[in-house]
Amino acid sequence: MKYYILTYKTGDNFLEERKKFRKEHLSHATEYFNEGYLQQGGALENPANEALLIFKADSEKIIEAFVKNDPYYNNGLIKSWTVRKWNVAIGS
Repeated sequence: MKYYILTYKTGDNFLEERKKFRKEHLSHATEYFNEGYLQQGGALENPANEALLIFKADSEKIIEAFVKNDPYYNNGLIKSWTVRKWNVAIGS
């Protein structure tokens, strides 16, 4: 298993718009967490224009499937996203 970091760049009204889809998004994220893929995730502050999610998976396909089924992405709250492999040096 490898670690990956998913970075979301959010839209201008993310904090307001996410209220409509937050319950669905958190439910979706919880599924991936319960399956052992999503390790941690959350939005950055000041400004709240990005979010980081850390995954542990065999390939990027798991993360790509997460994005394609994420209510935030499907409803236009995410302007862009990237996935990068993370070589963890310290910690599990």
